[in-house]
Amino acid sequence: MKGLLGKKIGMTQIFSEDGQRIPVTVIEAGPCPVLAVKEKSIQLGFDLVEKERRLKKSISGYFKKLNVTPQRFIREIPKEPNKEYKVGDQLKVDLFATGEFVNVSGTSRGLGFQGGMKRWGWKGQCQSHGSMSHRRVGSIGSSSDPSRVWKGHHMPGHMGDRRVKTENLRIVKVDLPNNLLLVKGAVPGHRNGYLIIEKARKKNLVASKS
Repeated sequence: MKGLLGKKIGMTQIFSEDGQRIPVTVIEAGPCPVLAVKEKSIQLGFDLVEKERRLKKSISGYFKKLNVTPQRFIREIPKEPNKEYKVGDQLKVDLFATGEFVNVSGTSRGLGFQGGMKRWGWKGQCQSHGSMSHRRVGSIGSSSDPSRVWKGHHMPGHMGDRRVKTENLRIVKVDLPNNLLLVKGAVPGHRNGYLIIEKARKKNLVASKS
């Protein structure tokens, strides 16, 4: 397993050699310093902290001990079993190659409190003249037994702002000088949202067998 931390720059489009339009997401991936090496994973950092004086002393001291510039985004990813890692090593976007498939994890956009029709795609109730409950919840079927709402029942509530993984996105281009990845399709999150990019297990395995 190989992976990097990154940031979503935005979406654009490029054209292939045969003139086909390809929608892509531009991701700034790395460089990511190695902060810790564990038995099965490594801890990576991403996005330099501009004003170190605003950091807590405990966090600032942690990075000084490692002799690494403080990073904003810190996560652990599984490490490649046959590769040696050292604290302070820099992992860059050249880990990936054009044509490979990756899984991208991020935090989806928060949409606040939403009704059931938008949150769960309810059809809604009668729209005819005289109806007083076009978009309301209606019966939730609890009655006198069990006299409560079943756990997990689809109801209005907070929508979005959760961890989402989009799998098997093809890398269209790797821009090493600018630390950019162009992947086909959309990835979770808003612009400038932090992402975890990992090599896709399923798609690359199928491609290697074929």
